[in-house]
Amino acid sequence: MVGVWLLLSLFLFGSAEAGKLLVIPSDGSHWLGMKPIVEELGRRGNQVVVIIPDASLSMGPSDHTTTLTFPVSYTKADIEERLAKELNIILNIDISTDLAKFQAFLISLDVLQMFTVRNAESLLFNDDLMKKLKDYNFDAILTDPFEPVGVIVAEYLSIPAIYMQINHPCSVDNLASQCPSPASYVPQIFTQYTDNMNFWQRSVNLVRILLQPMTCSHLFTHADEIASRVLQRKTTMVEIMSRAALWFLRFDFSLEFPRPVMPNMIMIGATVSQKTQPLSQELEEYVNGSGEHGFVVFTLGSMVSQLPEAKAKEFFEAFRQIPQRVLWRYTGPVPENAPKNVKLMKWLPQNDLLGHPKVKAFITHGGSHGIYEGICNAVPMVMLPLFGDQGDNVQRLVSRGVAETLSIYDITSEKLLVALRKVINDKSYKEKMTKLSAIHRDRPIEPLDLAVFWTEFVMRHKGADHLRPAAHELNWIQYHCLDVIGFLILILVTVIFVTVKSCMFCFRKCFRKTKKNKKE
Repeated sequence: MVGVWLLLSLFLFGSAEAGKLLVIPSDGSHWLGMKPIVEELGRRGNQVVVIIPDASLSMGPSDHTTTLTFPVSYTKADIEERLAKELNIILNIDISTDLAKFQAFLISLDVLQMFTVRNAESLLFNDDLMKKLKDYNFDAILTDPFEPVGVIVAEYLSIPAIYMQINHPCSVDNLASQCPSPASYVPQIFTQYTDNMNFWQRSVNLVRILLQPMTCSHLFTHADEIASRVLQRKTTMVEIMSRAALWFLRFDFSLEFPRPVMPNMIMIGATVSQKTQPLSQELEEYVNGSGEHGFVVFTLGSMVSQLPEAKAKEFFEAFRQIPQRVLWRYTGPVPENAPKNVKLMKWLPQNDLLGHPKVKAFITHGGSHGIYEGICNAVPMVMLPLFGDQGDNVQRLVSRGVAETLSIYDITSEKLLVALRKVINDKSYKEKMTKLSAIHRDRPIEPLDLAVFWTEFVMRHKGADHLRPAAHELNWIQYHCLDVIGFLILILVTVIFVTVKSCMFCFRKCFRKTKKNKKE
């Protein structure tokens, strides 16, 4: 009984001895997923230092932590302007074919290559700040490998690294951790395949896996150069990440297709709290006024609050024709004849609205936070993927029969109406989503507590070397046992050769003897 209590205490309260943790996050939804863990670690008495640039979309001081900033050569307005330009490009790309998806993937890599290193030199060559970080004598670092700056800092300070991510553009987590990824049933990112692939899809999937090292090499070209300069030796990001203590995977198998994971990969799921809070009086009155028809929640995430006027018009026209009320996070131009059943908001309490008993559907872009909030609250979805892993997320839900997907490229009010009416009126969507929600919520430990426990574990033990597979010590030939296969083939060929030669020798002997007897 005492042992059980001690184990429970470790999960809930951590160790008695506080640790020192360095945190280098990425912006946007990446930070939203990491922030609850960081604040909880600080609340439990650990010394947590968060390093952020002085200009960002969403990062700022967090509770129970020390925040250090470093100057960068851009402003928040610059980031917003660049995102708006990229969004405009994305909205005009048709990705209906495998070739188009691959081309969009290559475009994404070029854009990400610039974004992922924009902070690297500003932090790594800030001598005063780097010296200050060294003096802290941290026990571990928690960072997001989407931006390589935290990875390089971990290697520079020689401290155990915990990488937290959901889906990396080049699947560097699989590559660096030596995690098997069978092409037959593990779909690669940006393919938008399910785990039941036909021959053509498996062929494309295999090619994508074979190109994975080249993709990572291209994505990390500038990062590899910066890392080599900082560490004063030739190195690569993949090599550095192969020494990870842990990988936190921000998903679970209620959404993700079953696939292999390594011992140092911890599936923590959605870390943002999914507990709903009461709505404001104004919102409560509005949604209750929807009557038996209920209401629909529409948001395209924290970074997209408006659409081109022509596309926005299609949504207004579709909403005009449904009996439900619509709450839409939207800051763009509003037509004069906007439908009366639509309430436009600069910000909306997404999770609280999804937890309301009158909600009927959720129109979303397919971001991980929104998806898990929708699953937790059992709300069927109409999905409009924009970029990144959103297309893959969408297919995972569509394959489970809990969502419909549309392309933002050719969206029309008619298509939106068909999809909305389908998920609202067809009871199978709600039934399947309710079952999926029950699976998602049925777990032995909450994601936040799990992430905190393993972070403190790494700090207590200065790493997690016992979880690191021996595969890292093998070269490509040894890993695939090509030397063993070659040796066995050599033995087989030798046996066959000797057997054939022996048979031929015996045959010649017998043939000569027979011939000799006949002559006699």
